Amino acid sequence: MSKRTDTIKNLFAAPHTVPLSADNKISPAPVRVSAGAVRSLKDSFSEVEKENQELRDKIAAGATIIEIDPLLVDPSPVADRFRDDDASSDEVLKQSIAQRGQEVPILVREHPTAPGRYQSAYGHRRVRIARELGVLVKAILKPLSDEELVVAQGLENGPREDLSFIERATFAMHIEDAGHKRSVVQDALAIDRAEASKLITVAKAIPHDIVDAIGKAPKIGRGRWQTFSELLTDAAAVKRIRAAISDPAFVGRDSDGKFLAAFSAASRPAAKPASRTEHAAAVLAANGQRIAQVQHADRELKLTIDKKVPASFADFLVEQLPHLFDTFSKSSERQEANEA
Repeated sequence: MSKRTDTIKNLFAAPHTVPLSADNKISPAPVRVSAGAVRSLKDSFSEVEKENQELRDKIAAGATIIEIDPLLVDPSPVADRFRDDDASSDEVLKQSIAQRGQEVPILVREHPTAPGRYQSAYGHRRVRIARELGVLVKAILKPLSDEELVVAQGLENGPREDLSFIERATFAMHIEDAGHKRSVVQDALAIDRAEASKLITVAKAIPHDIVDAIGKAPKIGRGRWQTFSELLTDAAAVKRIRAAISDPAFVGRDSDGKFLAAFSAASRPAAKPASRTEHAAAVLAANGQRIAQVQHADRELKLTIDKKVPASFADFLVEQLPHLFDTFSKSSERQEANEA
């Protein structure tokens, strides 16, 4: 609004003129307004009329423009945005409201369970800044059902370019978790059923603590979030991600960097288990000939017949195993009897 206002003021401001002497016969050149400026002026009036018409429509639909104490405004029960650590955008808005006042009202309804309070559909940042400035907040007061509140909230915030994929996915999940039908998700985000399903599937696959630690990740699109969610079907990957999040270096990254660190941890191959301690021993015949090698590893035993021993010895050994086991069992029984 400020840019449009400045444009209008500049077009109608008196042109700067240089005083002429009586002998100066030169007539001042006529002031010309460029075609681009005329189009800008036309667009400005069109935009103002559009906003005025929207306000008239809201009033006609039962809405009322009021000014209220921002301390009386509670946020929507369905969160659609992550709190951004970058306070620069809030500071710009704060300066704008402090200098020119609040130009766009927020949308609220009377709180359904707390008389005298309000619940906002959108405009949470404006409410927070009004509190910091100690000023009243302009609001459109309108009777809204729970479903209408969520849809109004989504239609206002959903199309904005700065709403990241994971914020949209989490918002869709929160709507459904609040008990609303899938069609409400579609209406709130202006998407079809298939897209709503994809958003909710990704959001539900990623633990809340991991999403909270990563943040909005504005440059990370659906493809990488979807791949990331699929990696989390492995419990070991989840464990590696949480270990990466607890690393002090993780906190120092921006949100996109945090996602990449978590993605890298999830993609990292699992460490190979420590090799078991193996014991190898040669098996010698009575005459000292090497006939085999035995390798022990925990409860496993590997017997390798020496190449110089006839191959038929292996078949003979397999045939003798039942007899050898019976002999071993009888020997064990006698030993236990003697010990008793």
